[in-house]
Amino acid sequence: MMRTGKRVYWAVLFALALTVALGVSGRADDDPPGRVGRINYLQGQVSFQPAGGGDGDWVTAVPNRPLTIGDRLWTDKDGRAELHVGSTAIRADHGTGISFLNLSDNSVQLQVSAGTIIVRLRHLDTDDSFEVDAPNLAFSLLRAGDYRIDVDPDQNRTVVTVWSGQGEVTGGGRSYKISPDQAATFTGTDSLDYDLADTHAVPPTEFDHWAADRDAREDHLTSSKYVSPEMTGAEDLDTYGAWRNVPDYGPMWVPAGVAVGWAPYRFGHWAWIAPWGWTWVEDEPWGFAPFHYGRWAFAGGVWGWMPGPVGVGVVIARPVYAPALVAWVGGAPGFHFSLTIGGGGGVAWVPLGPREVFVPAYHVSDNYVTRVNVTNTVVERTTVVNVYHNTNVTNVTYVNQHVGGAVTVVSHDTFVNARPVSRNVVAVPAGELAAAPVSRSVAVEPAHASIVGAGRPATALPPAAVMNRTAVVKRPPPPPAARFGAAASVSAVRPSNGPVQPNQPSQPSQPAQPNAGYRPPNRPAGQPGGNQPNEIQPGGNRPVVNAPAGNQPGANQPAVGGNRPSNNVPNQVGGNTQPQPQADNSRFRPAPAPRQPTPTEQQNDNAKQQQWQQQHQQVHQNDKPPKGAQGKSDDRPKR
Repeated sequence: MMRTGKRVYWAVLFALALTVALGVSGRADDDPPGRVGRINYLQGQVSFQPAGGGDGDWVTAVPNRPLTIGDRLWTDKDGRAELHVGSTAIRADHGTGISFLNLSDNSVQLQVSAGTIIVRLRHLDTDDSFEVDAPNLAFSLLRAGDYRIDVDPDQNRTVVTVWSGQGEVTGGGRSYKISPDQAATFTGTDSLDYDLADTHAVPPTEFDHWAADRDAREDHLTSSKYVSPEMTGAEDLDTYGAWRNVPDYGPMWVPAGVAVGWAPYRFGHWAWIAPWGWTWVEDEPWGFAPFHYGRWAFAGGVWGWMPGPVGVGVVIARPVYAPALVAWVGGAPGFHFSLTIGGGGGVAWVPLGPREVFVPAYHVSDNYVTRVNVTNTVVERTTVVNVYHNTNVTNVTYVNQHVGGAVTVVSHDTFVNARPVSRNVVAVPAGELAAAPVSRSVAVEPAHASIVGAGRPATALPPAAVMNRTAVVKRPPPPPAARFGAAASVSAVRPSNGPVQPNQPSQPSQPAQPNAGYRPPNRPAGQPGGNQPNEIQPGGNRPVVNAPAGNQPGANQPAVGGNRPSNNVPNQVGGNTQPQPQADNSRFRPAPAPRQPTPTEQQNDNAKQQQWQQQHQQVHQNDKPPKGAQGKSDDRPKR
């Protein structure tokens, strides 16, 4: 029995290690990215322009909005933002413009048009790249560490600060290595001049201290024992919930301060984000990781969230992002709820439970389906493959269908116009929900409001001259999502898996109320102190569900290689295909290939390094505390 147990143990470790490897080598060219960014902290006025939106689609940024290629942010004069991509934190100070040029499994590429960002890069695999592009140079982060980039486009000046780690600047036909404790100021465009200073000789700013405090908050997380550090959004779990061990499930995270009648995927709104399609954007400040990774279960009278594998030894699992881990209720062809649901019918969903297979509605490879499941729940690959290829599953039910109140129903207009779900839930008789078929996708066409999301029209707009500046790039970025409505009408856009439903009239978008229905515990230091969320009142229109077995998920689902749309292309209806998005070459210019420095340039480089070394030794000598004193003699952030 002991030998058998060991064999099972090592088999599980091997399977997990293989899964981690698949996260890199098993990705097909047209699979969507396995990771995204997240807006997790906002202060002051921060504006957002979604990929696929128009030039006038600047709205107020909404927390927990997933970020991907083509998304843009602007922090106004009083604004500040914190973003995460896995364990990496990106913080933007006042007056900063950021665009995501690339965000894939192995590449992060940001354009900083103006302003200041600080990057805490906690982990960088050998085949990963992290690039920050400015109007006059491209900066590659080569190691885990702490970095700051200041961009002044009016003066053609970029300051690259490396507190720890190592980086490389490319521009003007040259490349320059930036070492720890170096702050390099580059000026010019076609050719660059630069100066070196020791970081300890540069007085820290309030923004430096703020970023360091935020980093310290994330450096010692209890949740790192239970979730992969590369799970975007995991940094907020400690603050807003607690872990418990549940028989048959293992570690389960239970949110604190949720209202009576709370259920997963109820307090937030739906948005259409390419290339995934319908995406859940949650109101809860902790809500990113639990709604895009793992599974939910109702155990011991409470809802709890079960994450996927953490990793094997030094190999860190990188869970694959999903837009929403739900099954769609009543989404099969020909089914309609009997009640009159305003705005063109109803849309309903239920959260997936542990070990249940998520089948994407967007174009993917077999390996992607495996990775998005085995990195997010305990399930065998053979089970994933069988469920994915079985398009006529019968007598199958999802475990959460049996939980009262687990199914959420809203009108079509609430769904497509990014309206707050919790305030627009429709009560449907339990018997009707029990008889409703369950499918893997929902055939609802997006509207313009679906792309823009729940943000109100922004009043703090970035200067056009700033956001339209070109960036120097070392790696040519891929094209962003095609603009919504370009060369085709809204009726030509729909999810890939499922029937075409008649077009429904769309109502004007109404601004959502963030955090409605959520009652958090005491906010910790360093958290935003504005607008407190409203409390949901007991009762109200909450559906009661008692769904028996017998529902049939998977109807009309194409097998691998079926009629699914290609990545980053709006979906197809009736054979009419949207045009492929093209790269906007006007927004970037490739850096000239670096050449060998001339003898004069090499001499100048050596002289600047020597001057920096002398300054470095001097400031560190002055920085030593007096005998008997503790700590340093200045107030620099501790990094």
